[in-house]
Amino acid sequence: MTAFTIDLSPITRLDHTQFEQLCAANPEIKFERTPTGALVIMSPTGGETGINNATLIARFVIWNEQTDLGVVFDSSTCFKLPNGGDRSPDVAWVEKSCWNALTPEQQRKFPPLCPDFALELVSPSDNPTTVRAKMQEYLDSGLRLGWLINPQDKQVEIYRPQQSPEILPAPATLSGETVLPGFTLQISWLWR
Repeated sequence: MTAFTIDLSPITRLDHTQFEQLCAANPEIKFERTPTGALVIMSPTGGETGINNATLIARFVIWNEQTDLGVVFDSSTCFKLPNGGDRSPDVAWVEKSCWNALTPEQQRKFPPLCPDFALELVSPSDNPTTVRAKMQEYLDSGLRLGWLINPQDKQVEIYRPQQSPEILPAPATLSGETVLPGFTLQISWLWR
C-alpha cells in the first residue's frame, strides 16, 4: 500500500482528539499520525497483500481463541500510542489484562496503548525504511515483540525491546516466544 505523509507543522499540529475527529469525518480514508503530528494517508491494499493479511490474521485469531490470552486486532484498528503517534499495524495483539484495564469508552475509540505484539506486512509499494521506522515507533511505545514480514525480500525482521532487529532469511516458522505463548506461525507459504 502506498502511504502519503503530509507535514502539517507549518499550519497546525493535530492532537489525538482532532485526529479522531478527522478520521470520523472521513471514514472512507485510512489515516495514521506520526509522533510529530504528520498525517499519513494509507491507500487500500492490492489483492495479493489482502490475501496474505487475511491468512496471517486468521492464524492469530485461531490461536487466540484456543488460548484466550488476549485480543487480536486487524489493520483497521488505530492505536493511540504513548509516544504521541496514532498507528494501525496489519495485525496486533494485546494481553487480556491490559485490554480489560481500559474503560469501555477507551475500548470503543482508538485504544490508548501500544499493542504487546505488532506485525507489519510489507506490500510491493511500501518503502521498507518507512515501515522499519514504524516498527521502531512501536518499540519506543512499549511493544514487546514485533515482526516485519517482507515477502519481496523473503525475510522477516524480529523486533524486541532494547535489541537490534534480528533478520531471518525466509524462515519456515516464527515463534511467539514468551509474548504469544505457544504460538508458532508456519510461514513458508509466503515465500513461494
